[in-house]
Amino acid sequence: MGLFRRNKNNNKPLIRQILDLVPRWIFDSCANTYQTDKGCSKYKTYDQFVALTFGQLNKCQSLNDISAGIGVSEIFIRDLKLKQSPARSTMGDGNKKRDWHVFESLYYRLLSHYKSVLKKHHNTHIIEEIKDKSIKLIDSSVISLCLSMFDWAEFRTAKGGIKLHTAWDDTLMIPEVVNISEAKVHDRYGLEQLIYPKDTIIVEDRAYFDFALMLNRIKAENVFVTRIKNNTKYETVEELDLPDNTDQNILKDEIIRLTSGRAIETGISEHKLRLVHVYKEDENKVIAIITNQLDWEYNTIAELYKKRWDIELFFKAIKQNLQIRTFWGTSENAVKSQIYIALTSYLLLELIKRTIVKKTIAFSNLSEKIRFCLYHYLSLDYVCNEVREGVRKINMDKQNEIVFENNLFSG
Repeated sequence: MGLFRRNKNNNKPLIRQILDLVPRWIFDSCANTYQTDKGCSKYKTYDQFVALTFGQLNKCQSLNDISAGIGVSEIFIRDLKLKQSPARSTMGDGNKKRDWHVFESLYYRLLSHYKSVLKKHHNTHIIEEIKDKSIKLIDSSVISLCLSMFDWAEFRTAKGGIKLHTAWDDTLMIPEVVNISEAKVHDRYGLEQLIYPKDTIIVEDRAYFDFALMLNRIKAENVFVTRIKNNTKYETVEELDLPDNTDQNILKDEIIRLTSGRAIETGISEHKLRLVHVYKEDENKVIAIITNQLDWEYNTIAELYKKRWDIELFFKAIKQNLQIRTFWGTSENAVKSQIYIALTSYLLLELIKRTIVKKTIAFSNLSEKIRFCLYHYLSLDYVCNEVREGVRKINMDKQNEIVFENNLFSG
């Protein structure tokens, strides 16, 4: 709670208070590493960060919107610690030429800086049997692009796109790795690290179902939990007993061996695996979850796979509440810069949500509050906890009575 002022009024606009959560020494270190201010006399890396963060939090549709929004008054520009409002052309040049790696580096440095705070205030569902284990959720999401404008992001014949490959840390409840690739890159090859330290649990969808990868994880003593592909050949070694009249959504729990030629070739056929069949009532279908963990309760396996919903909610939140579907530049550098600044904005909003908001609130509702109050000189504490939906009345007396002036356009 020491991060924020608790009184109502503040001498800084709300967006400045949010930007101040980024320690300047971290930012300068990133800029110095990539030399992104070399040869720049006016529009510095920090100016670009301020402008694009404003665009993210305000959901601006274009660089013109950002320029006009920041330029509302000289006082606002000064309080953003800018010397002038950024011109559209200047921002466009910065997006095209300034190395996007500086913003990637900033995201990871901030994640490291606030790691202990984020862990302390996470609200993940704890599975009792594995409460002390490290859990990684892996998934990806495609963002469609117009191929004629983003010709570097070819996806299909008449369609462009990029893909966010993401590794989500369950105790941080935030992405710890994000890789941006062309949409045609298969999920299996989207992240460099798919093997983790001993006892790490990896939860993913069947796009990552790969015999060689599974075998390497067994050797590394990782636990994987994923969906089996429909056409996978296997034999049942043992069918495990299920209790009567409880957990009716668990249809079958069995120990298996993979038997296809490819499984025999890779050597994964030599290892016993476990297959838990779960009925999903909301979708009226059965999913088969495969894992190399033979001893845990079947419900633990089912609940682990259900955790994938957390990373799905992240993709939904960032697409709906931040600006990563409408881009302010068409170059690869501009797109990646914008996405990593969106990720940084997400991190800052999550930090605020976990450390200052006193009541449970959806990420979308917090984002909306922040957007409405960006220009206001109110403390973060007041905006998060006192600004709310519904009608608010003011006390009227004769001194405060509203008097309407004559029509300025009348004769």
